[in-house]
Amino acid sequence: MSKSAQNLSSAIDTETTLEKLLLATLKEQKSQRRWKIFFRLSYLIIFIALFVFVRNSLSPSSADNTKAHTALITLEGEISSTSNANASDIISSLDAAFEDKNTQGVILSINSPGGSPVQSSEIYNEIKRQRQLHPKIKLYAVCADVCASGSYYVAAAADDIYVNPSSLVGSIGVLMDGFGFVGTMNKLGVERRLATAGSHKGFMDPFSPESANDKLYLQSMLDDLHNQFIHNVKAGRGDRLKDDPDLFSGLVWAGDRAVQLGLADGFGSVNEVARNIIKAENIVDYTQKPNPLSSLMSVLGVSSAKTFAKVTGLSAEPHLQ
Repeated sequence: MSKSAQNLSSAIDTETTLEKLLLATLKEQKSQRRWKIFFRLSYLIIFIALFVFVRNSLSPSSADNTKAHTALITLEGEISSTSNANASDIISSLDAAFEDKNTQGVILSINSPGGSPVQSSEIYNEIKRQRQLHPKIKLYAVCADVCASGSYYVAAAADDIYVNPSSLVGSIGVLMDGFGFVGTMNKLGVERRLATAGSHKGFMDPFSPESANDKLYLQSMLDDLHNQFIHNVKAGRGDRLKDDPDLFSGLVWAGDRAVQLGLADGFGSVNEVARNIIKAENIVDYTQKPNPLSSLMSVLGVSSAKTFAKVTGLSAEPHLQ
């Protein structure tokens, strides 16, 4: 082999080696960047979890409960078994508040559009039970921006309900929503193939034509839930309710109109009720707090499956909302 050929071969080998070295370097750098991103994200998650934990630790629940006080429980957001406003946590909060020997009165602070009829009913029943067990301790519902549907169901169990003149109150009704995609499927030439065992197992399937019998049954079921709602509101509010044909129609009213209709008893905030009604300005928060991991998952938005179901109507369920 000539000297020039040897030089060329050596140059090619050198270039190949340099190329491999460069690719290996780039691969290593890319791997290092990925690990950096991973660790930074991990640190961020840990920081958020610690922040939530410290915030909860420094919440009003750490106030002095060794002397006479007003017990505060907050019900905020949609009432659901998977939300912070779930029956289990609210019931635990109620139990702790009523059992404390220094509790002079309980305030249930509500800011919720409603939600699950089952969860709402369970909280309502627990309030009734606690009021029977502790007749000297009154529970007052204080409504903020919204106290509607399922959350009003809960509030109806209180001794008295206080609102802001601008609060939205009422909405005593039941709904079950979803979508029908039959027309869209026909346009796209898509055929629905649904096999069931049980003549009504495909009840209200969004991809099948709506059945008149299914629609009648659904309306009957919603009417039953509505009647339960009305019965419990009447049991809680008694003769304070005014005779108005729209009272149980699902309409919502501003706070001042709600007072006129007997849906509420007066105007007041949490601090005003604690100071002027219960006569105990020292407020201790008994609201059951979610653990840091649950809060973190909520922050990161781990609810895509539920959102998809709500959008598509694939798992529609009755809502007091």
